[in-house]
Amino acid sequence: MPHQPLHASLASWALEATGATDQVRQWLYDSSSLTRKLTAASAHRFTVTPLREGWQTLRDDECLALGLPAASQGWVREVFLRGRGEAWVFARSVAGRQALENDDFALAALGTRSLGELLFSDAAFQRQPFDVCRYPRGWLPREVATDGLWARRSRFDRAALAVLVMEVFLPALWRAVGTCEENP
Repeated sequence: MPHQPLHASLASWALEATGATDQVRQWLYDSSSLTRKLTAASAHRFTVTPLREGWQTLRDDECLALGLPAASQGWVREVFLRGRGEAWVFARSVAGRQALENDDFALAALGTRSLGELLFSDAAFQRQPFDVCRYPRGWLPREVATDGLWARRSRFDRAALAVLVMEVFLPALWRAVGTCEENP
């Protein structure tokens, strides 16, 4: 796991995307289904490529966002959301072990299905406000590791279950949708 350090200080999650263009802000703060938005932007050539998933120690920033003690165990799912065959978004979704084991939510059984579609099809899930940041290069898969990419995350709550969904917008997405995004 060399690209997943546990140092929460590397990511400065905030409510405001200081320095983002208006076009980028529209993507960061759009509360509709990102899966649906990417499907439309790709002319229905949207796919999910799982990278890895399983039980592991959650990062400090994830524990804090989920209200869990530091170094808690959770299910981690990392995928590329692809449009027209290109990796447009790197997504990392996590849920605490105890809450997930006490719920019937089948996070481990998604395969190439979109987590977003599952979350948005269940009206019991309530989405919390977005946090945004310039995502640390060291937390990205090697093939897309770039400094200063915009990311957002939000927590979806259903009873005692909380699922934290983080999405990093990759340069290929900005090229495909004609949005000028400049790294710092």
